[in-house]
Amino acid sequence: MSGGAAAVADLLRWYPGVARDLPWRQTTDPYAILVSEVMLQQTQVVRVAPRYLAWLERWPTAEALAAAPLADVLREWVGLGYNRRAVRLWEAAGVVASRGWPEDLRELPGVGPYTAAAVASFAFGRQVAAVDTNARRVAQRWGHGTAESVLPDGRAAEFNQAMMELGATVCGARRPRCDACPIGACRSRGRVAPAPAGRARGAARFEDTDRYARGRVVAALAAGEELPDLSPERLARVLEALVRDGLVVRDADGVRLP
Repeated sequence: MSGGAAAVADLLRWYPGVARDLPWRQTTDPYAILVSEVMLQQTQVVRVAPRYLAWLERWPTAEALAAAPLADVLREWVGLGYNRRAVRLWEAAGVVASRGWPEDLRELPGVGPYTAAAVASFAFGRQVAAVDTNARRVAQRWGHGTAESVLPDGRAAEFNQAMMELGATVCGARRPRCDACPIGACRSRGRVAPAPAGRARGAARFEDTDRYARGRVVAALAAGEELPDLSPERLARVLEALVRDGLVVRDADGVRLP
């Protein structure tokens, strides 16, 4: 057995016994899976899980989401970060509601190669590798080919979930747990130096970024509160960007959600 095949065999034996009980793993509904994938982009699983369930309770289908006012969608999204994701998800639901699921899922607004592959494999059973940051890191470290090159026949969905699980819980970027890794043939075992913890010297605080300010503005508008106390220059810059991205509307009465 080649090193890549051995690594995949180890991975698939390991995964069933350690898989986290995540709600999006209990469905093959493409809409529900798309919601989870969009929510999980740069947002921790522990934050996403309850919000995902609440979202599907409110909007259980693409048709229901497409019919919702964008302002309501943005209010429901507050706290998940990167509000543009909510707009793209709402737009994608509109496409699905009017035309159905496209053969090439990348035709949907906000859906790139990874998200398209994830929905294709988990919902439609297509034999494609969904290569996110975790899966790419795992494959690079084990050194026996890329995730795409070792994709096992007929088991893409299980393989993709297992790669994500290993990268998220064992083969972490900063604190790899080589002692808990099931990949016996991994060429990096015991050789990956943990990344230094903490913020790099000279790096900006998150609270000083426009991304943070954008989130505060949207959250304030969603709650019907006054805009955050920012410098006039920063507030103007942030509002201009939010208007440009379709997250905020400016009219005679001031600014509001769309």
